[in-house]
Amino acid sequence: MVPEVGGAAITEVRDSIDGMKEFTRRVIESGAETIVLVSPHAPLDRRAFVAYRDAQLYGDFSQFRAPTTQVEAQLDDELLEAISGAASNEGYEVRGIHGHEMDHGTIVPLYFLQRNGWRGKLVALGYSFLSNEDHVRFGTCIRRALDDFGKPTAFVASGDLSHRLKPEAPAGFNRDAHLFDEEVVEAIKAGAPQLIVGIDHDLRAKAGECGYRSMLIACGVTKMEWPDCEVVNYEAPFGVGYLIAQLVREQRSPGEELSSEATVMSEADRGSGDQLLELARRAVETFIRDGQTIPPPRSTNPLLQERAGCFVSIKTRDGELRGCIGTIEAAKDELSEEVISNAINSATRDPRFPPIKESELPNLYYSVDVLSAAEAATFEQLDPKVYGVIVEDESGRRRGLLLPDLQGVETAAQQIEIAARKAGIPSSVPLKLSRFLVRRYREVEKATGPD
Repeated sequence: MVPEVGGAAITEVRDSIDGMKEFTRRVIESGAETIVLVSPHAPLDRRAFVAYRDAQLYGDFSQFRAPTTQVEAQLDDELLEAISGAASNEGYEVRGIHGHEMDHGTIVPLYFLQRNGWRGKLVALGYSFLSNEDHVRFGTCIRRALDDFGKPTAFVASGDLSHRLKPEAPAGFNRDAHLFDEEVVEAIKAGAPQLIVGIDHDLRAKAGECGYRSMLIACGVTKMEWPDCEVVNYEAPFGVGYLIAQLVREQRSPGEELSSEATVMSEADRGSGDQLLELARRAVETFIRDGQTIPPPRSTNPLLQERAGCFVSIKTRDGELRGCIGTIEAAKDELSEEVISNAINSATRDPRFPPIKESELPNLYYSVDVLSAAEAATFEQLDPKVYGVIVEDESGRRRGLLLPDLQGVETAAQQIEIAARKAGIPSSVPLKLSRFLVRRYREVEKATGPD
């Protein structure tokens, strides 16, 4: 893509070059004063994330026979310190490296950003050998630092997709490699970051990709919310997948978030719902503080005595998700037991987040979604705003669920596709469809916890 390197071959990636021009235009329009860029080709550390620490960052394309093509940027030391501090608070180390030229995964996007007119500071990072979940969580650390930093900032996740799409591809050919690229592209089109996180490890290996963990960090930076995202361009003329995409998180104030929740609660039975919400809160707070699982209450409330699946979500005061785990069908005898179990799991076992700490408890609020019994349905009977969907393969061994009324899911086809991908069901496999309703109970006031 870099003309000084590619020469005449750049005609085959003209759409990607134009895509980077459009991407840069959007970055400039955002007012971003700093770019935080993570690359798969920075020096690797087994236990730490790395950061280029020289005051003036530099790289050139000498390893690609274009030594006079150079990129420079000033380090945003203040933001790097903020990211390092936020990461340290969650047990992650950001190790500074000095005297290293920036790698090509960093300087290629930076080349196009600067050539197309962006000027600003840079924080250049690399990832580690830690788990996928750790990379998502590191992204949430970056996000907290950006929120505290308070200046317009762009985050760029660098890396190519599959390297094995054609026999002449640099890493050889694999007939299944295209499936990795297709899953990534469709996940972005669907606004479904959970599909990125859930991509099969074996498929990644077949693809020979280099950008997956950059995408995981991006999932954390965007707090797993992609309400308005776009694939700007995708092509693979040389057997390597080049993707340019924008992930946009809609900004909401805490007041706007609570107003929406209040509307939901006004449609529910407040008395019964309040008991469910109090049960979820008490289950989490007792388990986090004392390590004890509370017994189900003795209650004549018919709702608590139901046998139903449910999802328990936990958010911070500003609307940031801290955990969400649920059951499609009842695993317990009564809903009260189901809520207790799912609430504790949401607080401690959601792989996207570290377990909730006791210091966080006063600033959390809870929601409980109770699922009706599923019923067989045809495609025409689905409505993603009203019904959740369950998809199964013909054997019934693989099953995926998607709740109703999710932001960015507008059609039944989208709903089915996302649920099937979550279950790992190939697009060519016939599906059995079921639908269900959800009763939603939400806390509205700020969580305060017991005195």
